[in-house]
Amino acid sequence: MESQMLKLTLRSAAIAATAAAVSISLAACGSSGPASSAGNADSATMWGLTGGNQPVLQKSIDAWNKAHPDETVKLDFFANDAYKTKVRTAVGAGQGPTFIYGWGGGVLKSYVDAGQVADLSDFVTSNPDVKNRYLPSVLKNGVIGGKTYALPNNNVQPVVLYYNKEVFDKIGAQAPKTWDELMALVPKFKAAGIAPFSLGGQSKWPDLMWLEYLVERIGGPDVFANIAANKPGAWSDPAVKEALSKIQNLVDAGGFANGFSSIAADSNADQALLYTGKAAMILQGGWIYQSMKKDAADFVKNGKLGYVTFPAVSGGKGDPANVVGNPSNFWSISSKATDTQKKAALDYVKSGMFTDADTQSLIDSGAVPVTTGIESKLAASPDKDFLSYVYGMAKNAPSFTLSWDQALSPAQGDAMLANLDQIFLKKISPDQFVSTMNATIGK
Repeated sequence: MESQMLKLTLRSAAIAATAAAVSISLAACGSSGPASSAGNADSATMWGLTGGNQPVLQKSIDAWNKAHPDETVKLDFFANDAYKTKVRTAVGAGQGPTFIYGWGGGVLKSYVDAGQVADLSDFVTSNPDVKNRYLPSVLKNGVIGGKTYALPNNNVQPVVLYYNKEVFDKIGAQAPKTWDELMALVPKFKAAGIAPFSLGGQSKWPDLMWLEYLVERIGGPDVFANIAANKPGAWSDPAVKEALSKIQNLVDAGGFANGFSSIAADSNADQALLYTGKAAMILQGGWIYQSMKKDAADFVKNGKLGYVTFPAVSGGKGDPANVVGNPSNFWSISSKATDTQKKAALDYVKSGMFTDADTQSLIDSGAVPVTTGIESKLAASPDKDFLSYVYGMAKNAPSFTLSWDQALSPAQGDAMLANLDQIFLKKISPDQFVSTMNATIGK
């Protein structure tokens, strides 16, 4: 895998300030119920997310602990939203885990500004094998102010429009290439008793993917770049209002499954509607392929799952090849950890991460690792079609805009998700959303 093949134009608040930091938004959210690995009082601590990469990380830590009994890592897992709340509180109190699982962007910058995460620049410089394992364009995403504070830890995850080929065949339709084609499919699927789109609205962050792509297609990446740069009135860009209006038009047309606002993404209920044929499409991250591969193996293996990029919008300024999503997830190391914990953490980062076994496990799970030299492994995978598609989306994207809720400051991101939920529920107008969000600029 050549570094130049993954050209990510990363747009975020951190990038605007430092020309480097990026973030991601992940799948799954909801209640916590941590499963943990063994450890002792001197162990480094690690909090990870439940979901597609959970078995891969658990296997990696188990292998590390077995081989390094004097440098063990205690691993606990949490659902996404529960984790985000827990880790912000813990880090803010100087009591975060040794390994802080993150998304970069505005949230990482807030940790850096508070002195809660360690500067890893010297570590990266003195360990060229670590630096060279990553695609350079992805590695830069953990950089704030010219210093490295986070290192990629898993796979590239653009947001994809998935569809059920069987229900499309049932009504004689093709995957939409334009917004007009997408809207024209809505009444056809409704007439067939099939929800056009599944949506985990209870979780709120799945709503964001619609706004991100519509703003991108209508106005291009500079619209969010200006928002991320905290330019006064940036939310007033006409592309934002048009995108919000299109979302509400889709809601009015009955584009989403009945009761979408009570469907949770943490239980994969949104995915289930797709592979059981109750919904025709779902706009979700590249990460849900891993879950469907596990939960709906026959559906995936038998070629019933289709996937395309988000449709173009007529007259839009955005390149249809542009994508939004996650360049990777990251590990930061807590500056409050003990010296023993920090040493164990850095030793794991150096020689315990992205081993041949770990990399193969990621690929076997249906993911594209953010490491170099894996072309032959991807080609040998039974999931090579999807993996190659995702890899192609990323490498060919003129712009890869990171998920907004992580690119922005925590306060802005929270306000955006809360108000976008109100847009989908038709409780506020696009103008009200824009006015509310303009008031968060700089906060």
